[in-house]
Amino acid sequence: MSRFLVTGGAGRLGRSVVQALAEAGHDVVSVDRVQAAGLPARQVVHDLRDAESTAELFAEHRPDAVVHLAGIAVPFSAPDDVTFQTNTSLSLAVLTAARETGVGAVLISSSPTVIGYGAPSGWEPTALPIDEEHPLAPWNAYALAKVAIEELVQSVVRADTPLRVGVFRPCYVVSPEEWLGAATQQGHTIRERLDDPALAAVSLFNYIDARDAGDFVLAWLTQPDAAPNGSVFFVAAADSLVREPVGDALARHVPATARLAASLPPTAPVFSSAKAERLLGWRARRSWRTELADAETVSTHAGGKGIDE
Repeated sequence: MSRFLVTGGAGRLGRSVVQALAEAGHDVVSVDRVQAAGLPARQVVHDLRDAESTAELFAEHRPDAVVHLAGIAVPFSAPDDVTFQTNTSLSLAVLTAARETGVGAVLISSSPTVIGYGAPSGWEPTALPIDEEHPLAPWNAYALAKVAIEELVQSVVRADTPLRVGVFRPCYVVSPEEWLGAATQQGHTIRERLDDPALAAVSLFNYIDARDAGDFVLAWLTQPDAAPNGSVFFVAAADSLVREPVGDALARHVPATARLAASLPPTAPVFSSAKAERLLGWRARRSWRTELADAETVSTHAGGKGIDE
């Protein structure tokens, strides 16, 4: 059994990460500004922006590894300077504290937005599906902060310290309750994203079930020799969040992708997780096609009207 400390453990992604680690038999410490009911972890309320007290926190709990998820999670949800300063300072504080206190590994959450889709000046992918070799082209404070965070991680690798580090870019995270009709991070439901493809087209129809992301974190933490230090991974569902063939949807909503999109299989993901499967043996197991159907069955059996009504 290992001890893992998860920052942002009370959040939409964090809860599923904590659950995955705890179910695998590990001791989990969740650090967040709030607590979550029923979380299978010791919960610590702490402001990670204070680097000195963060180091003290790590020294107190002595985690074998840290999973850093805390930060402003939605682009444009805060002023640009706040978004950039908050997200970069949190990551710097976590990495510094980990190095100072002898933590063995740190896995940090980034974002697919680093590649620049949705840029007002225009954007075109260099290849589809998109993998970790795609050029970075951030155009807003949120994405720029994520690029800076990824460079912080690479600076640790270049410094040749004993700390093992990694980055994962989870796609549009869908928590378990959101299959049941709760609003997603953008304020609308999964059904609404499917009924109006323009909503999901903004992020190229990407998504990931939070529980699958939790499984990825577990795979990375428990296979220390599987990937080179500093490796970056896309973490995406095995299909796209759209009913029509994804190539047709991309051509209609993101015309600059049309040439490359024409070669995509109908249900293919736009973001490839092949690297995670190859190095870590991880592959997303959940799809909107089954999760929405299962949620409707649960609602009906419970005497409800179903999630469509």
